[in-house]
Amino acid sequence: MGWNVRIGVNPLSWMNDDLPSLGGETPLETALAEGKEIGYAGFELGNKFPKDGPGLKAKLDQFGLACVSGWYSGELAESTLAAEIERCPAHMEKLRHNGVKVVVYGEVAGSVQGQIDTPVSQRPRFASDAAWQGYAERLNAFGAHLQSRYGITLAYHHHMGAYVESPADVDRLMALTDPAKVGLLFDTGHAYFGGAADPVPLLKKHVERVVHVHCKDVRPALITKARNDGWSFLQSVLAGAFTVPGDGVIDYDAVLGALHAGGYQGWLVVEAEQDPAVAPSYAYAKKGYQTLRRIVDGLNARGTR
Repeated sequence: MGWNVRIGVNPLSWMNDDLPSLGGETPLETALAEGKEIGYAGFELGNKFPKDGPGLKAKLDQFGLACVSGWYSGELAESTLAAEIERCPAHMEKLRHNGVKVVVYGEVAGSVQGQIDTPVSQRPRFASDAAWQGYAERLNAFGAHLQSRYGITLAYHHHMGAYVESPADVDRLMALTDPAKVGLLFDTGHAYFGGAADPVPLLKKHVERVVHVHCKDVRPALITKARNDGWSFLQSVLAGAFTVPGDGVIDYDAVLGALHAGGYQGWLVVEAEQDPAVAPSYAYAKKGYQTLRRIVDGLNARGTR
């Protein structure tokens, strides 16, 4: 028995949802065909995928690909549980129809991640312990609802420009939420940009909570410049702050080793917001895949000796 992980990819390598001009002319079919050819087992969703469950399944089936998951724009930081439960069915039904087990919960309330002229440092913050506690309680309740209604686990995505960005934020959220109701989406690139100069200790601290993994690498000089010069998240993306595993400084042998040792099972998703005109989609998606494949195969080989 090998390590029970699959390698997937986010279509950001080909086309960008936050900046639709990046790869805007690239057909979805190009991304799916190239991803399959490289060796990926599945795709996360983006704005060019069919919006209904059956249509999405038919499109992915054409290429022999699985639906990995899909980003859900949550607003529980500033909204109510009832409003969130009312907003979510179409997305969750689409995921359930495609056999998806985790949903990428991205908190967008108050977030500056999509504002190209707003420095990432101007992100929202909870004003009090009570605000943190209330948020955690709403997340717990929403996570319980997703499990009971759709059989889907909430994977919380710490993200630049949002309420939960820094390692301290991640620590606090994990301390306040129920492990049975709220899982962690660990994103190596956002962890680094958010302040974890080495993401591995943060990962090891919370590995038992990890239910989904985004694998992006970083170019440290650009992240330093983004911080020092007051760049927005999107300006950082355009400048090339992120890249694929194997093209930056994050130690993916250590990252995957920690996940393996911690018993993680699920998807490893290559995700790197880049301009395809600067970072050619196929070449970079292939480099990311080959980096992860080499490490997973190595861990499996050591495990069977």
